[in-house]
Amino acid sequence: MKVLVISHMYPSTFNSMSGIFIHQQVKALIEQGCEVKVVSPVPWAAFPINRINHKWRAYSEIPYKVNMDSIEIYYPRYVEFPKGYLFHKSGVFMGLGIKKTIEDIYRNFKFEIIHSNVALPDGYGAMLVNEKYNVPHGGTIHGQDFQNTLNKNEKCRKALFKVLDRVDKIITVSSKLQRLVKDESFYSKIEVVNNGIDKTYLHNQCKDKKEKKHTIKILSVSNLIKTKGVDINIKAIAKLIAKYPDIEYEIIGEGPEKPRLVSLVNNLGLKGNVKFLGKLEHDIVMRHMASCDIFSLPSYSEGFGVVYIEAMSQGKTVIGVKGEGIEDAIIHGYNGFLVQREDVGDLTKTLDFLISNEKKRIEIGEIGKKTVEENFTWDINAKKVISIYDSLIK
Repeated sequence: MKVLVISHMYPSTFNSMSGIFIHQQVKALIEQGCEVKVVSPVPWAAFPINRINHKWRAYSEIPYKVNMDSIEIYYPRYVEFPKGYLFHKSGVFMGLGIKKTIEDIYRNFKFEIIHSNVALPDGYGAMLVNEKYNVPHGGTIHGQDFQNTLNKNEKCRKALFKVLDRVDKIITVSSKLQRLVKDESFYSKIEVVNNGIDKTYLHNQCKDKKEKKHTIKILSVSNLIKTKGVDINIKAIAKLIAKYPDIEYEIIGEGPEKPRLVSLVNNLGLKGNVKFLGKLEHDIVMRHMASCDIFSLPSYSEGFGVVYIEAMSQGKTVIGVKGEGIEDAIIHGYNGFLVQREDVGDLTKTLDFLISNEKKRIEIGEIGKKTVEENFTWDINAKKVISIYDSLIK
């Protein structure tokens, strides 16, 4: 089966971590027998902006085509405006940008199905291009479409619905996302297929490298934006620090909230307990997960949250938020914990329980690891996705 994947989220020289989960899925699809080529559109960075702005210069330096893990990936350019200006038209611009690349691919690679990731702009662009090829088109919703774009404005909503009404199948990465649109016309097309992890993580765990055995290491990995709840972690730790003075809280990631979070840490007197590690390569992130005691990310806008199951794969107890996508994986108190949204008290109580109950913490972590092994690997995900491909082609 020949599959064309279209996703603006994909590792590149601009960001080696962007869309790493999609690349892992593509590798799993190939292992299951699919032939896959990837089109990852990037913003067009013309002179002089590519000389005066670091971000846009990095865009301009992305090569047009690379071979990554024996997968051909194309990076055609499309017009994108800063700060989401004309976002309702972004799918049109993307369609124009990828049209020629896909024509070139099709000459020697007669794809039988298109799989887009994110409805707007990727799915919209794919929909326009597919008017020429008329092959089955399935789209994955990772969260942004239903949690943000849907409510951005009426023009964005109409553009989004146009795609979703025309695609042949919609995949959501969690039951939460499916529930958000239960009253919409396209609801019957939706099938939930949870994200996964590389199964090698289950068998190649790093050793705990903590020097002080009495130290409790708490970890978060995320973009530093408000909805990730990193500030809730910091406030909870401030309430526990007198009881557990050796808590270490590591924060991996970058984002616009970082200055505010640094200020919060300083104001609460936690400078010696909280470390901002910045953006790290994925293998280094996994080593930090393997050496932590608790993974806590009280995020209240998660489509699914691959980082949770990555931490679970390392045998770590994980804390998420009730009502979010990770509820598909975590059973509260059995293989992880779910706290109330933006509730410092609830999180404090949960952390206190886990810090003071090492035996229970380790037991829950091991159950979480088994949960991931049995339900949330990319090969399991790929088998479900291929089943959808088969049904569409037939």
